Amino acid sequence: MSRLTLRLPESLHQQLSHQASQEGVSLNQYIVYALTKQVNQHYFVKPVLPEDMEKQQASFLSLLNNLGIATSEDIQLALEEREIVAPEDELTQDIMAQFQEKIKANS
Repeated sequence: MSRLTLRLPESLHQQLSHQASQEGVSLNQYIVYALTKQVNQHYFVKPVLPEDMEKQQASFLSLLNNLGIATSEDIQLALEEREIVAPEDELTQDIMAQFQEKIKANS
């Protein structure tokens, strides 16, 4: 665990101390709780409103309609022109073989 020395305005220190005593925890525990709560707010998935979802779906369908359909020749040409790179270290031969089997099964 890390240690941090922190200078606080007296009024903030008193407010935090009061909140900690209200919660029945130490000042340190309360500050860790408050900081954790603040930091985690940025990592939660927030629900999408139904009207926003409808806009996203309409935008996606519009995109699909504008893309058109690729012919098998277009797909083959894209595959031939793609850059071949070495897999990341975490992608073992077994995992690569599984991916290749799934790709073949879905072709």
